[in-house]
Amino acid sequence: GKSTTLNLISGALKPTSGTITLRDTPITGLPAQDIARRGIARTFQLVRLLPSMTVLDNVRAGAVFGHRRRWGSEADAHALRMLELVGLARRAYATVGQLTYIDTKRVELARVLASDPKILLLDEWLAGLNPTELEEGIALIRRLRDEGRTIILVEHVMDAIRSLCDRCVVMSSGLKIAEGTPDQVLSDPEVIRAYLGDDDA
Repeated sequence: GKSTTLNLISGALKPTSGTITLRDTPITGLPAQDIARRGIARTFQLVRLLPSMTVLDNVRAGAVFGHRRRWGSEADAHALRMLELVGLARRAYATVGQLTYIDTKRVELARVLASDPKILLLDEWLAGLNPTELEEGIALIRRLRDEGRTIILVEHVMDAIRSLCDRCVVMSSGLKIAEGTPDQVLSDPEVIRAYLGDDDA
C-alpha cells in the first residue's frame, strides 16, 4: 500500500474512493502532469531514466516539464545546479548507461528536483545501496529536508527512518497500523508483529 499511496498522490493511479488535497485544493484523480505542475514530484522504486541520453539531458527534462517550466539555457543552467546539489555535476555529459547504481539514483533525484517540487515523494530511494552509499544518501536527503522541502519518504531502512523522519505512518497489507514519531512506531507491538513476527512482538 505504500507505493500505491505515492502513485495515488502523484496521479499515476486514480483512486476509487476518498479525496486527496493539496493546500485544501482537491487533486483527486487529476492527470499526473497536472499534479506535477502543482508542485508534487516523485522518484520510483525502480529508477526510470532515459538510458541513451546524457545525465544533463535527463535532468533537463525535469526543468522543462516540471512545476516551474524552464527552456533553453535557463533549463541547462538549472539542471546543472541540481546535478551539483546531488554531487554529479562532473558527470553531466556522461550517458546514463555509464553510471553506477547510486549515481543513477542521484540523476533521478536531480531530475525530480529540477521540477521545483513543493512536495517530494521518495519511493524507497535508499533501497539497494551499500553502507557507504547509504550514508551519503541519508546525508543528501537530510540536506534537502533542512532546506525546508516537504518530503514523503517510503522506506524500510531503520537508520534512515530514525534520522530523517519527524512523523511516521506504518502500513501493512494496505492498512495503516501505526502513526507517530519514529520511536513511538518502532516500539509499537503491532508494528513489530507485522514486520518481525509474533515471537519478537
